[in-house]
Amino acid sequence: MSSLNSPVTVVCPTGVLNAESASSFQQQLAAAMSAGKANELVVDMSKVESMDNAGLVSLMSALNAAKPYYDRLSIYSAPPSIRIVLELTQLDRLFTLVDQETVPVAA
Repeated sequence: MSSLNSPVTVVCPTGVLNAESASSFQQQLAAAMSAGKANELVVDMSKVESMDNAGLVSLMSALNAAKPYYDRLSIYSAPPSIRIVLELTQLDRLFTLVDQETVPVAA
């Protein structure tokens, strides 16, 4: 388990997370993961307006891709509508949901 002082990889999707933007999100994640090892992967959702099924699938793919590399997977600042989706699909059990607006500084 990592603390906020541990190395962190931060991915910041923006706008609408859907079929159109899912590949961009996946590329962002791949670039962040190739940058080096960190203890925690943070997906900062503060700038995501909405998310559809494809966005949810891309988050699940991110989880599967990141699991071998990170001790902790967190979603920060998810808007209420997205948080509800994460809770209904029980993804909140796989990611740590943080209602904090301050995202840890990337390593």
